[in-house]
Amino acid sequence: MAERAVRINTPDEVERIRESSQIVGRCLLRLGREVRPGVTTRELDRLAEEFIRAEGGEPAFKGYRGYPASICASINEEVVHGIPSGKRVLKEGDVISLDIGVKKAGFYGDAARTFAVGSISAEAQRLLEATERSLNAGIDQARPGGRVSDISSAIEREVKKSGFSVVRALVGHGVGRELHEEPQVPNYGRPGEGPRLRAGMVLAIEPMVNIGGADVVTLSDQWTVVSADRSLSAHFEHTVAIGEDGPVVLSLVEAD
Repeated sequence: MAERAVRINTPDEVERIRESSQIVGRCLLRLGREVRPGVTTRELDRLAEEFIRAEGGEPAFKGYRGYPASICASINEEVVHGIPSGKRVLKEGDVISLDIGVKKAGFYGDAARTFAVGSISAEAQRLLEATERSLNAGIDQARPGGRVSDISSAIEREVKKSGFSVVRALVGHGVGRELHEEPQVPNYGRPGEGPRLRAGMVLAIEPMVNIGGADVVTLSDQWTVVSADRSLSAHFEHTVAIGEDGPVVLSLVEAD
């Protein structure tokens, strides 16, 4: 992919992306307080849309390529793109990935976090911690002068330490004027490859990690992606700007 296809944002544009990303971050905190046994994913979706609109944003996912909801709510073996439903009731021991996008004043932010529902197994807790660590390892490589695959390689190395599998069929991406921009940001690979990282680039870095194998399949709803072996999956994501001095996590909010 040619580097000229990668958007370099002005400082003002990065601030606008930050505004949208901060709404995402605060919305994730708000929903995290509601994740408990007995809550439906539709209720979480309703709360998210209410919150986003009250903050002056729009739910970026709603209507995107026909997607019917404001958030993605993916439970247990669901990797990403789970559609909220009044029939999906959270149970003790579940894990749920909440993925949220916001558009405000023409700029997008995107982030995700996987939450424990009540008390979860030690293995599930280990999966969540390893996935979040891999995100942080990737973010640490988001520095000017590096390459996109430096991020990818750092994520994969951290996941492999825990004995889990990186999902290869899905990738992170550029974000800003559009919800999905170039470059693609895989969660595996060798360092030193792909587009050069430059100050002003903004990336949605998002490892998706399975306890079992890396393969995934899409369900008949044409949205929900699950691990092929139905093993537990986790997903963490931040919107990250490449700053002059290193990574700037635009979707990080104070309570994090």
